[in-house]
Amino acid sequence: MATATEQDVHVREEIYIGGEWVQSGGSGSLEVINATTEQVMGSVPDGTIEDVDKAVAAARAAFESWSQTSIEERSEWMARIAEALGARMDEIAALIAQEVGMPVKLSNIIQAGLPTTTFASMPQLLAEMPWEEQVGNSLIVREPVGVVGAITPWNYPLHQIAAKVAPAMAAGCTVVLKPSQVAPLNAVVLADVIDEVGLPAGVFNLVTGRGSVIGEALALHPDVDAISFTGSTAAGRRVSEAAAGTIKRVALELGGKSPNIILEDADFPAAIKDGVAKCFLNSGQTCSALTRMLVPRSRLAEAEQIAAAVAEFFKPGDPFESGTTLGPLVSEGQRKLVLDYIAKGSEEGAKLIAGGAEPPEGLERGYFVQPTVFSEVTPEMTIAQEEIFGPVLAIMPYEDEEDAVRIANDSVYGLAGGVWSGDEERAKRVARRIRTGQVEINGGAFNPLAPFGGYKQSGYGRELGRFGLEEFLQVKSLQL
Repeated sequence: MATATEQDVHVREEIYIGGEWVQSGGSGSLEVINATTEQVMGSVPDGTIEDVDKAVAAARAAFESWSQTSIEERSEWMARIAEALGARMDEIAALIAQEVGMPVKLSNIIQAGLPTTTFASMPQLLAEMPWEEQVGNSLIVREPVGVVGAITPWNYPLHQIAAKVAPAMAAGCTVVLKPSQVAPLNAVVLADVIDEVGLPAGVFNLVTGRGSVIGEALALHPDVDAISFTGSTAAGRRVSEAAAGTIKRVALELGGKSPNIILEDADFPAAIKDGVAKCFLNSGQTCSALTRMLVPRSRLAEAEQIAAAVAEFFKPGDPFESGTTLGPLVSEGQRKLVLDYIAKGSEEGAKLIAGGAEPPEGLERGYFVQPTVFSEVTPEMTIAQEEIFGPVLAIMPYEDEEDAVRIANDSVYGLAGGVWSGDEERAKRVARRIRTGQVEINGGAFNPLAPFGGYKQSGYGRELGRFGLEEFLQVKSLQL
C-alpha cells in the first residue's frame, strides 16, 4: 500500500453540466490539500453563479422526461451506478483517505462502501414504495419534487453525496450537486461514473466551488424546487433563510453533541471501549459522534481508567500505514479549532485524563491532534455544549437515571445518542426519553437503511432508506 506522500495529483479543470464536461465560467481554481502531508493533492474549478444557472437549466430541461421514466428503468440506472462505484472502491477509498484523513482500511469500508450500498439499495426501495393508494374517493399518488440542489460536507463526502443524489434521482428528480470545496475530488469520480454509464443528460450535474457562492445561488434559485443540505448549523440556518424566498422544500442535517448514557448495570468495559471508538471515528469528524459519555458518579474513576487505556489504542499516523488507527484532521483550520476547544476544557476546569493540546510525537507534518479525554465535565462547560468535530471525549458524571436523561437532553442538538444497560428493555425506555433522531442500544450497529436525521438544531428531514426517498417526493390526491 502506498503512503500518503506517494499519491497522484488530481487536477480537474471542468464541471459536469447537461451530460458533458464543460469549462466553468470562472477563471479560478480551488486547491485540495492532503490532510497528512499538507501538500496540494489536486484542484477543481472555482465555479460561478452563471455555472449554477446553466446547471439548473440543464436539470430543469431533463426533469420532464426523467420524471416520467418507469420505476424499473430508474432502478436499472441506480444499479449500474452502484456496480460502477463498486469497481472503483479502492480508488475512492484512497482518494478520501488523502482528502479527509480516515485510515484507508476504514475508508474502504465506510467512505467507499456506504455510497455503493446506498445506490444499490434504491431498486428495492423503489419496489417497496406505495406509489399509489386509494383513500375513499381519492387516488393518492407520489411524484418527484423536481430539481434538487444538493449541498454536501467534507467529513463523509461521497456517503453524504450518495444519501442525497441516489434517492433524488431514484425518485425521478434531477440534481445539481455542490460538493465541499475541502474534499471535492470524490464527487468528480462520481460524475465520471455517471458519465461512463450513460445516464441521460441533465439528470445529474456537478458544480464545484465555494459554499458562499454556489450553495447560496442554489438556495436562492427560483428553478430549484428543493434543497438538501448537510453541514454546520450556522450554514444550515443561512441555507434555510435563502430558500425561504421561494418557499422551496428544505432538508437539513446539521451538527450534533450526542450523549452516550452508560447505566450502572451495563457491561462497563464493553460500553466504554465502544463509546470511545464511536467518539474517535474519523478523528472525531462525525456529526453523530458520541462525544458526551454519561457515567454514574459512583463509577467515575473506573470509567476514567478504562477510557484512558482505550484512548492509547488510537495511534495518530499516516492513513496508509497499517498500524494507524487515527488519521489527521481535514485542515489546519480544523486542527486549530479543536486545539482551542481542548484549551478551553482545561481552562474551565475539566480533568484531562488522556491526550491534550501538544502535537502527537513524531508527526511534524499533517493536521494531527492527540486523542483526548476529559472527565468531570459539567453541563455548562463549553466542551459539553459545542460541537468540537475532533477526537475529544467529555466524560460527564450523573447521580441517577433521571439526572442522566436531564443531562443528555441539555443540548441545542438532537442528532444521535446511545444507551447501555444490562437490561435491554430498560435501555429502550431510557432511549425513548432522549430527544434525538437516532439512539444506539448497547452499541447497536449503524444501519444504512434506517432514517438518519435530527431533532432541535440538528435539523429536519431524514436521509437513507425509505424515509430518505420520501424526502424527494410530493403527494398529490386525485378526487375520483
